[in-house]
Amino acid sequence: MSDEKTEATATTTETAAEAPAGGEAKKATVEDVKAVLQGILDPELYISIMDLGLVYETRLEENGDVYIKHTLTSPGCPVGPLIQQQVHGAISRLPGVTDVKVELTFDPPWDPKTMCSDDAKDRLGLW
Repeated sequence: MSDEKTEATATTTETAAEAPAGGEAKKATVEDVKAVLQGILDPELYISIMDLGLVYETRLEENGDVYIKHTLTSPGCPVGPLIQQQVHGAISRLPGVTDVKVELTFDPPWDPKTMCSDDAKDRLGLW
């Protein structure tokens, strides 16, 4: 009888470890997406693309699709493809993300004086 009880307990523990409470797999939130983007640095300035104000829109659909609209510090920015690759790769690793669409725009043009965080302005000497 004690063997049956041990087996039942082991099965319950394994099932609980496989699925979070509530029975649904964890899905990323918009806050998770923004936190990941906060960790992506502009390779030339070594400042977060979020702090630089380069991310214009972040959208997470119910089906797990993520849409990011961003700009670069200049239209001729040589590291633009690297930033897009980093954004796509980092977001695609979040739980529940099914597809990542990264759109590059230059409308409106990036203006560090109005779009950067105060921390980024300090680091860039824009006061």
